[in-house]
Amino acid sequence: MRIRAVFFDLDGTLVRYQGVAYESSWGAIGLAAGVGKEWDELLQQYRGQPHRYPEWVRENASLLRGIPVERVTQKIFPPPYAPGVREAILSLKHRDLVLGVVSSGVSLVAERVKNELGLDFCVANDLVVADGVFTGEAIVRVGLADKLQAVQREARRLHLTLEEIAFVGDHLNDIPVLQAVGLGIAYAPKEAEVAEAAHFVIQDFQELPRLLFASSSPNSSPSLPIP
Repeated sequence: MRIRAVFFDLDGTLVRYQGVAYESSWGAIGLAAGVGKEWDELLQQYRGQPHRYPEWVRENASLLRGIPVERVTQKIFPPPYAPGVREAILSLKHRDLVLGVVSSGVSLVAERVKNELGLDFCVANDLVVADGVFTGEAIVRVGLADKLQAVQREARRLHLTLEEIAFVGDHLNDIPVLQAVGLGIAYAPKEAEVAEAAHFVIQDFQELPRLLFASSSPNSSPSLPIP
């Protein structure tokens, strides 16, 4: 098996915002905008209903209407990268790999991460901005239950098969992707089910290059998870 691309989840994986649910970019933005309490209430209202994710996104976005983007970005940037992320990405970039983000998080953060780490692409959900302020609108590109479909779209765009992709994620909505790709890697998984769905489990991103390079060797067998 030859891995030609590595797709990453964003929230709780590449970046880990503290003090918010799921270490997420959504939570960090709401807190920075001063609407953290309202966002937490919406999270409780919609929790466990992934099919209603677009509604949740739109209600969150509406709370940001008229708030200057700079007020938020000065509090959420630089992104709080997970341990070993920068070193791992630097190592992977020396190989002929496509690197990118597929996330149900926010493109405001995903784009920053893409540019800082020198990744090839990112796909996430947009909070619409006009004249430097949030309009209160959002565009859902990766639904909470639709990440596999988003990965499949990117694979087609990049002329890749799923077997040629490694995916790194941490949460329940990553499970379909971890099971479908050639190499599923759970990073500091939030639930036991995530670890069980992955080929490997890591706790530090500096473990990632070794796994990827080993899995690309002719005699590799990524079928046994690391406990």
